[in-house]
Amino acid sequence: MPDAFPLCNSRDLQNGADAVPFDVVYAGQTCRAFAVRFEGQVHAYLNRCTHVAMEMDYQPNRFFDDSGRWLLCATHGAAYQPDTGTCAGGPCRGGLVRVNLTETDGVVYWHTAHNLTRTEF
Repeated sequence: MPDAFPLCNSRDLQNGADAVPFDVVYAGQTCRAFAVRFEGQVHAYLNRCTHVAMEMDYQPNRFFDDSGRWLLCATHGAAYQPDTGTCAGGPCRGGLVRVNLTETDGVVYWHTAHNLTRTEF
Protein backbone atom coordinates (compact mmCIF):
# COMPACT_ATOMS: atom_id res chain seq x y z
CA MET A 1 0.00 0.00 0.00
CA PRO A 2 1.42 3.43 -0.92
CA ASP A 3 2.43 5.89 1.77
CA ALA A 4 0.77 9.32 1.87
CA PHE A 5 2.54 12.55 2.76
CA PRO A 6 0.97 15.96 3.42
CA LEU A 7 1.78 18.35 0.57
CA CYS A 8 -0.17 21.56 1.22
CA ASN A 9 -3.44 23.04 2.40
CA SER A 10 -6.28 22.74 -0.11
CA ARG A 11 -6.54 26.53 -0.31
CA ASP A 12 -2.95 26.71 -1.63
CA LEU A 13 -4.14 25.25 -4.95
CA GLN A 14 -6.49 27.47 -6.95
CA ASN A 15 -7.99 26.60 -10.35
CA GLY A 16 -5.55 27.46 -13.14
CA ALA A 17 -3.16 29.25 -10.76
CA ASP A 18 0.37 28.63 -9.50
CA ALA A 19 1.51 25.11 -8.69
CA VAL A 20 2.86 23.80 -5.41
CA PRO A 21 6.28 22.20 -6.04
CA PHE A 22 7.72 19.23 -4.17
CA ASP A 23 10.62 16.80 -4.50
CA VAL A 24 10.30 13.06 -5.12
CA VAL A 25 12.59 10.20 -5.99
CA TYR A 26 11.48 8.76 -9.33
CA ALA A 27 13.22 5.61 -10.58
CA GLY A 28 16.08 6.30 -8.16
CA GLN A 29 16.61 9.94 -9.18
CA THR A 30 15.57 12.99 -7.16
CA CYS A 31 13.42 15.29 -9.24
CA ARG A 32 10.86 18.04 -8.92
CA ALA A 33 7.13 17.46 -9.11
CA PHE A 34 4.24 19.90 -9.03
CA ALA A 35 0.60 19.93 -7.97
CA VAL A 36 -2.15 22.03 -9.57
CA ARG A 37 -5.89 22.40 -9.35
CA PHE A 38 -7.96 22.14 -12.53
CA GLU A 39 -11.75 22.27 -12.64
CA GLY A 40 -11.86 21.79 -8.88
CA GLN A 41 -9.69 18.65 -8.78
CA VAL A 42 -6.05 18.34 -7.70
CA HIS A 43 -3.47 16.74 -10.00
CA ALA A 44 0.30 16.25 -9.78
CA TYR A 45 3.04 15.34 -12.24
CA LEU A 46 6.80 15.17 -12.47
CA ASN A 47 8.17 18.50 -13.64
CA ARG A 48 9.70 16.84 -16.67
CA CYS A 49 8.63 17.44 -20.26
CA THR A 50 8.31 14.29 -22.35
CA HIS A 51 9.94 15.98 -25.35
CA VAL A 52 13.23 16.75 -23.60
CA ALA A 53 13.64 15.81 -19.93
CA MET A 54 13.81 19.37 -18.59
CA GLU A 55 11.66 21.29 -16.14
CA MET A 56 8.61 22.83 -17.74
CA ASP A 57 7.68 25.96 -15.76
CA TYR A 58 8.33 29.27 -17.49
CA GLN A 59 8.40 31.14 -14.19
CA PRO A 60 8.66 29.48 -10.77
CA ASN A 61 5.52 27.35 -10.25
CA ARG A 62 3.81 28.64 -13.45
CA PHE A 63 2.61 25.86 -15.73
CA PHE A 64 -0.80 26.97 -17.01
CA ASP A 65 -1.19 28.93 -20.23
CA ASP A 66 -3.01 32.29 -20.09
CA SER A 67 -6.38 30.60 -20.51
CA GLY A 68 -5.80 28.25 -17.55
CA ARG A 69 -6.73 25.34 -19.84
CA TRP A 70 -3.34 23.74 -20.66
CA LEU A 71 -0.07 22.91 -18.92
CA LEU A 72 2.78 24.20 -21.09
CA CYS A 73 6.46 23.44 -21.37
CA ALA A 74 8.24 26.76 -21.61
CA THR A 75 11.16 25.39 -23.63
CA HIS A 76 9.50 23.94 -26.74
CA GLY A 77 5.78 24.64 -26.29
CA ALA A 78 4.52 21.13 -25.59
CA ALA A 79 0.99 21.28 -24.17
CA TYR A 80 -0.59 18.79 -21.77
CA GLN A 81 -4.09 18.26 -20.43
CA PRO A 82 -4.09 19.27 -16.75
CA ASP A 83 -6.45 16.50 -15.63
CA THR A 84 -4.67 13.57 -17.31
CA GLY A 85 -1.17 14.76 -18.29
CA THR A 86 -1.90 13.57 -21.84
CA CYS A 87 -0.10 15.35 -24.67
CA ALA A 88 -2.45 17.90 -26.26
CA GLY A 89 -0.09 19.37 -28.85
CA GLY A 90 3.45 20.35 -29.67
CA PRO A 91 6.53 18.14 -29.47
CA CYS A 92 5.38 15.70 -26.76
CA ARG A 93 6.47 12.09 -26.54
CA GLY A 94 3.64 10.64 -24.49
CA GLY A 95 2.09 12.02 -21.34
CA LEU A 96 3.45 13.42 -18.13
CA VAL A 97 4.31 11.08 -15.24
CA ARG A 98 1.45 11.29 -12.74
CA VAL A 99 1.89 11.53 -8.98
CA ASN A 100 -1.25 10.39 -7.20
CA LEU A 101 -2.91 12.86 -4.85
CA THR A 102 -5.80 12.78 -2.43
CA GLU A 103 -7.54 15.66 -0.71
CA THR A 104 -9.05 15.18 2.75
CA ASP A 105 -10.22 17.67 5.38
CA GLY A 106 -8.54 20.65 3.73
CA VAL A 107 -5.18 18.95 3.16
CA VAL A 108 -3.67 17.62 -0.09
CA TYR A 109 -1.53 14.47 0.21
CA TRP A 110 0.79 12.88 -2.35
CA HIS A 111 1.28 9.12 -2.55
CA THR A 112 4.28 6.93 -3.21
CA ALA A 113 4.20 4.27 -5.93
CA HIS A 114 6.38 1.37 -7.07
CA ASN A 115 8.79 3.78 -8.79
CA LEU A 116 8.09 6.90 -6.72
CA THR A 117 9.34 7.50 -3.18
CA ARG A 118 9.97 10.30 -0.75
CA THR A 119 13.32 12.07 -0.69
CA GLU A 120 15.44 11.36 2.36
CA PHE A 121 16.25 14.24 4.66
